[in-house]
Amino acid sequence: MAMKYYKIFGFLSLVLAVVSCSDFLEEEPRDSLSVDQYFSEPGQAESAVNYLYQNGVPQMYLSGGVFNGTRVMYLQYLSGFFDNEFNGQERQVNLAQQLAITPNNVDNDLNGMWEGLYRGIAGANLAIANIPETPGLSEGEKKNLIAQASFFRGFAYFYLVRIFGDVPLITEPVGGLDEIFVERTAIADIYDQILADFSVATVEGSLPNGNMVDNNYRITRETALMVLSDIYLTMSGAPLSSDNYAKAATTARQVINSGAFSLTSHDTDTEGNVILGNSAYNKIRKEQALDKEYIYQIEYEAGIRTSPYPQWSFPASVSGSVGSAYGNIQNAYGPRPELYAQYDTELDLRAQEKQYFHSSFVTGAGETITFPVTPHIWLDEEAFFSTSQSSKNLRAYSYPEALLVAAEAIAQSEGVTAEAIDYLTQVRARAYWTTDIETIRAELTGLSVTDFVEEVWKERNRELIFDFKLWFDMVRTRKYPVNTDGETTFVDLVGRQNTFGKTFEEKHLLLPIAESEIQRNPNLTQNVGY
Repeated sequence: MAMKYYKIFGFLSLVLAVVSCSDFLEEEPRDSLSVDQYFSEPGQAESAVNYLYQNGVPQMYLSGGVFNGTRVMYLQYLSGFFDNEFNGQERQVNLAQQLAITPNNVDNDLNGMWEGLYRGIAGANLAIANIPETPGLSEGEKKNLIAQASFFRGFAYFYLVRIFGDVPLITEPVGGLDEIFVERTAIADIYDQILADFSVATVEGSLPNGNMVDNNYRITRETALMVLSDIYLTMSGAPLSSDNYAKAATTARQVINSGAFSLTSHDTDTEGNVILGNSAYNKIRKEQALDKEYIYQIEYEAGIRTSPYPQWSFPASVSGSVGSAYGNIQNAYGPRPELYAQYDTELDLRAQEKQYFHSSFVTGAGETITFPVTPHIWLDEEAFFSTSQSSKNLRAYSYPEALLVAAEAIAQSEGVTAEAIDYLTQVRARAYWTTDIETIRAELTGLSVTDFVEEVWKERNRELIFDFKLWFDMVRTRKYPVNTDGETTFVDLVGRQNTFGKTFEEKHLLLPIAESEIQRNPNLTQNVGY
């Protein structure tokens, strides 16, 4: 394949500049070089792929500040189940909660998502096009690097299509402005490209098997299979409604049966009681179980890129009394009462104090301070109280999600089998730590497909709350969880009022394209209703 030769311009210049100068990469800045000069040795090709671990979809998690939260967090505000105590100052948060977003009033946020994801795609396109001709790489090394780049390109399109619907499809490095001004491509065709990219990552590529920790925090084949199972599950729901449940089940089973992952267990005392400070959730919080529990994680490293999440583990109102080392802290992702009500506060360990959440703190002087429910699972104690520099990684896909995807997909394609029941039981039994596992299994046995799938949805809402899945689940299922007298049921999303009293319309299921992007690209059209 002949290499393209062109001078770097616009966002492509940014791609190579960032690829070159990140602290964890070895190459010096070379943004003045042409592409074929840049891809002239193995280290440069590796640097081009390394760039993708911090851009595109990862940037959805890495972006944002202490007050406005991250881009991936912003999507959850649309659900109405999360609050940000600075939503008065951060107008874009309030507009999301009030379902009042327009192409103009949150242009900067919409543009940030759009440009960030396409920046990752541009970097992947450069890598995929030029790695095959990079001197000094073996065929196996080329396949491995292309598999990683294909994963990130498909992953970015997966986010774009769920956020904006039809989007421009660009799969080659662009050589001029006429190649940037691309029309929108239908959702089904975008998914075809996503599946093609994940075929390279899972079948044609040479990604190693196992977990990311053992692979130096680089993706593995199981990482790609996990995301692919989510893609198949999403395609089976709205708006595509293409029945891919069997494929989702098969793919999730490959992750489960790989033996590379397992549920983190609780530590117990000599009498078998859970040591609450060393429950599975606190072990995850302390990052003692990243290899088996995390399937895909966003990597942070103090001195390179510091995790912002500890800053969101206490509200701003207690900043002067808890002894934080951070200049600013705030509750950017506080569960609203309607979300917290979906947990059984007596039986579910995740809802107990200082597990998933906390609402109190004992000072060094012995004073107990109380505050609104705030994420506890993000508390990195050393960073929060001493260094203000956190290397705490964030999970984006986990083994519990593999079990839940498999449970839902098997039920939808094969019925409520013992296997599907077992997968859901495993996740629920860890949370309902005082309930006999056979009691949980018995309660799930005999349920109809619809009832069983709704039990899976309930568990997804509770288990994956810090993996930022709720909004995407609401969109694909078109269902809204309602808790009445301790029981969660699901009603139609469109036409339902959220917790702020605003009614979901069909248009709200996609974000508008930023007005500035529409003006830049005359071939773009706006989403219906905006």
